[in-house]
Amino acid sequence: MMLNMETLGSVSTLQSRRIILFPLPFQGHINPMLQLANILHTRGFKITIIHAEYNSPNPSNYPHLTFKPIKDHLSKVAHEYPTNRDGTYFVRYLNKSCVDTFTDCLAGLLAEPGEERVACVITDACFYVTQAVADDMKLPRIVLRTSSLGCNLAYEALPFYSKTGSFYLTKQDRFEESVPEYPLLKFKDIAKITINPQGMGDLATNMLNQMKASSGIIWNTFKELEESDLETLSRDIPVPSFTLGPFHKYFPASSSSLIEQDRTILSWLDKQPPKSVVYASFGSVAQINESEFQEVAHGLANIGLPFLWVVRPGMVVGSEWLESLPENFLERMGDRGRIVKWSPQQEVLAHPATGCFWTHNGWNSTLESICEGVPMICSPCLADQPINARYVSDVWKIGVLLEDGFERVGIKMAIKRVMMDKEGEEMRERVSSLKEKVNLSLAEGGSSCRSLNNLVDYISSF
Repeated sequence: MMLNMETLGSVSTLQSRRIILFPLPFQGHINPMLQLANILHTRGFKITIIHAEYNSPNPSNYPHLTFKPIKDHLSKVAHEYPTNRDGTYFVRYLNKSCVDTFTDCLAGLLAEPGEERVACVITDACFYVTQAVADDMKLPRIVLRTSSLGCNLAYEALPFYSKTGSFYLTKQDRFEESVPEYPLLKFKDIAKITINPQGMGDLATNMLNQMKASSGIIWNTFKELEESDLETLSRDIPVPSFTLGPFHKYFPASSSSLIEQDRTILSWLDKQPPKSVVYASFGSVAQINESEFQEVAHGLANIGLPFLWVVRPGMVVGSEWLESLPENFLERMGDRGRIVKWSPQQEVLAHPATGCFWTHNGWNSTLESICEGVPMICSPCLADQPINARYVSDVWKIGVLLEDGFERVGIKMAIKRVMMDKEGEEMRERVSSLKEKVNLSLAEGGSSCRSLNNLVDYISSF
């Protein structure tokens, strides 16, 4: 359900206050922060976004917002990214490299003559150093957590430093066992979260501690999806929490994508039967090797259904784009399969031809699939993705997890379960029910609508 922005703006008292936002410069973090900026702007706040140079947003796409770039020095280490798969390294680096430039920029904004008073700063939770900066400037800091509530609880519980926590396991004979501290997950899930347990432990500890020190937390989720986790988290982190998501549903399908979208696929989708297409996309960060890539290709080919496959340039290690496809793959598939570099994902998922979403389970993608009532096939890669995938498959039961990675027989079986079997019909019924709950939560009087009103009142009280 898309909200009427004119109505939304008219029911609130316009604020003569500024809010300063600071996103982490990665696609899955920039998108929800810009969506939040737009939501708050419709409620009358003036928005200034401090942003790193890396993955800089295009200000011309947001003429109603003010952008202030700062030096991030990430270019010194960005060249390591193709070989250094430790995501925590780059987040921890940014916390060190941006703190001085962020401090200077924020101080300058606060000192600007003739401008509205700044009500608060909203930063990505992963920018944990900003809490001390905000405290020094006596400015309330609210954090945006771009992952699920369940992910946050898992990060609190998992023994990142402990040799019993699976990170130090060398034998795979325990990989199918549940993790005692968080039984939803298996040891093999934990092994995917990070290749650097010490770094992950440092990041999680710093992030969680500074979330507890903040003035509040904004979540891109809705209460009905994670209600029990919200109750647990409210006890663990006793600061105000606002579940006003899914953010992208406040507006017509739009994009803050850093990669150009191929919109020609929408006319191809128009020609496909309802709920017949397998849509496969593994996000903006994940990489797979050549063997895995070929298994995906064979899995899609062998099921005999039409498919739309997003292959981001550089996604396959050692390849520019499609060089590693099986011989004559495109010719054999003909018009049954389409491969593109990037897609308008929200529109693809909303299209009546889309039957399932084969995803890496980044939180934005997971939410988008739920919002359109599309069941999932889960191939998580890193960070919060294995946690999200377990919720999809084992808690909400709206998808299938590829337990053994990319293997053509398992891929074919998973697609069949979701697209052809009675089990898939039941998944579709459950995810369709969640879609209805999303729409109710965003409607007047719904949980997300109330949470947004509470957030606006809270910020206005500073």
